[in-house]
Amino acid sequence: MVTVTEAAKNQALKLMEEEGKKGYFIRVGVQGGGCSGLMYQLVFDNEDKEGDKVFEDNGVKVVVDKKSYLYLIGTTLDYSGGLNGKGFVFNNPNADRTCGCGESFAV
Repeated sequence: MVTVTEAAKNQALKLMEEEGKKGYFIRVGVQGGGCSGLMYQLVFDNEDKEGDKVFEDNGVKVVVDKKSYLYLIGTTLDYSGGLNGKGFVFNNPNADRTCGCGESFAV
């Protein structure tokens, strides 16, 4: 399961509203690349795909493709607006190593 903090929920809903994406959900995934080997992806989507894992947490629908789910089990999606940079943060217990920016990881 992928969980969503209150801060991430509020920011996602705000961005979806600003972008005119009412009825969309959060799609998270993993792709090869980045300085640690794998990079996180986060987009707003409105189309389920075959094999997707679907969760609802904190009133937000989160969808993960089957392959990415193996890397994201137990991950918490958070949002940070602090001095060290704004953005969504993946707190992934499966990551052995992360890069300094937090956008890529290795298992």
